[in-house]
Amino acid sequence: MLQSGHIFIISAASGTGKTTLVSRLSANQPDIHISISHTTRMPRAGEQNGVHYHFVSRSEFEEMIANNAFIEHANVYGNYYGTSLKAVKSLTQQGYNVILEIDVQGAEQIRRLLPNATSIFILPPSMAELTERLQNRGTDSEDVIAYRLKKSREEIAQSMLFDYVIVNQELTQAEQDLLAVIRSVGLRAQAQSQTVTRILAGE
Repeated sequence: MLQSGHIFIISAASGTGKTTLVSRLSANQPDIHISISHTTRMPRAGEQNGVHYHFVSRSEFEEMIANNAFIEHANVYGNYYGTSLKAVKSLTQQGYNVILEIDVQGAEQIRRLLPNATSIFILPPSMAELTERLQNRGTDSEDVIAYRLKKSREEIAQSMLFDYVIVNQELTQAEQDLLAVIRSVGLRAQAQSQTVTRILAGE
C-alpha cells in the first residue's frame, strides 16, 4: 500500500533565501515536491509559467476563489497568491511530501484547515544581513526595501507560532536541517501506522 505524503508549510521574511533553499532541496530529493502557487503578479526575469508560478489574471484568480479552488490565498504587496487544493491532494496521494512555500498569512490559514501539516519558519541570521540581501537583489527601490523590512519584522515576530524554526546562515547547513525535519515527520509512529499494519499482516 502506498503511504501518503505529508504537507510542509514553509514561510520566511522576504529576502531570507527561502525560495533558493526549497528549490535546492526538491532538486536533490525526488520524493519532495514544491506546490506551484497561482499569482496575479508579473513574472520576474527568468521565471516561467507553470514552473515557478501559475501566472493568471486578477479576474481568473477571483473566479478560482469563488469556486473554492484554493487551500489558502492572500493579497501580498497588492498581488494575489494562492495554493491549489486539487494539486496538493494529488501529490500527497501519490506519496510525495509537498512543500507549500507561502507567506505568514497563508500559513495561518493552512494551519487552521490542515492541522496535521508541519509548519517551518526560515529565519535570516540577523536583520542587518536581511537588509543587505534585499539591497543586493537590485530589484526594489529604497522605499520598497524599507516597507519589506518593516513587514519582515512583523513576520519574524510570528515565527514562534510555527512547529520548527531554521536559521539560514549557511545554505548547505540550512538545507540539511530542513531535510532532517521532513524525514523526522515521516518517521513518527502515526505516520508509520500503515507499515506496522503491513508487517503484522505478514506482507
